[in-house]
Amino acid sequence: MKFSKFQATGNDFILVDARAPFCHPDLEPFAPCQLALTMCDRHFGVGADGLILVQNSSYCDLKMRIFNPDGSEAETCGNGLRCLAKYAIEKGIVSTTNLRIETLSGMRQAKAYMLGNKVSRVEVSMGTPQFQPEQIPVTLTTDAVASEAKQSPVITYQLTANSYQLSVSLLSMGNPHAVSFVSEPVASFPLDEIGPKVERHPLFPQRTNFEIARVLTRGEIEARVWERGVGETLACGSGACAIAVAAQLHNYVGDIVDIILPGGTLTISWDRVGEVLLTGPVEEVFTGEYLTKGE
Repeated sequence: MKFSKFQATGNDFILVDARAPFCHPDLEPFAPCQLALTMCDRHFGVGADGLILVQNSSYCDLKMRIFNPDGSEAETCGNGLRCLAKYAIEKGIVSTTNLRIETLSGMRQAKAYMLGNKVSRVEVSMGTPQFQPEQIPVTLTTDAVASEAKQSPVITYQLTANSYQLSVSLLSMGNPHAVSFVSEPVASFPLDEIGPKVERHPLFPQRTNFEIARVLTRGEIEARVWERGVGETLACGSGACAIAVAAQLHNYVGDIVDIILPGGTLTISWDRVGEVLLTGPVEEVFTGEYLTKGE
């Protein structure tokens, strides 16, 4: 099975052309979950933060299905969308630099910026943030929490994880996020200890992505992300968007902000009305052929 590996600010993905008649028989109907487990393994597989299947769509240019290294399927992924756009354009799958991509959380638009015949950067529309508890989703179990949540958006929820006290902003970017702002450098935060506890906290029935962020200026935030089903990653597109949105709600930043992640910088813009826009670089790492059962 042929595949390509791409990375966007260090967030790396395996992309497979799963369009008919190119779809490999091992991909359907349930094998993608198992395939993600084996291919994303960094010791015994290709190694990646996710497996992306490029499929046909009935109403968009293409459809993206993305599977985490633990086999779970994600609703959407900003950096994954940017990788898919570069992959589709440079492999000749599409003839446009403005793509409409179907995801589990709805249609997303990607605009590619070319340098010669190569895609250097991609801007993705990430949808409108959602703040209602049922939209995120979060489970409200006490009158106090329910009372606070009625004052949507919830930007100062007090959450305890492994005896660690956090104040988090709760929102959805098509997938759930909990953002916590701190005053100390994010490098010193025990993310490997606290991240799994927040991800699987009872508050989140579908688990959650967790972002720890520190505001540097009105235009810059440093951050680290614990991704649901993945662990800590070098970057996360939807996580960067969630950080920017939460920071605006706190009045920490303006409409455009750079999110500085371990893998690089992503630029997020939001006018507090429409969709959040995510922009950043994307690169092809290598291509190869993966032997599946029977090959």
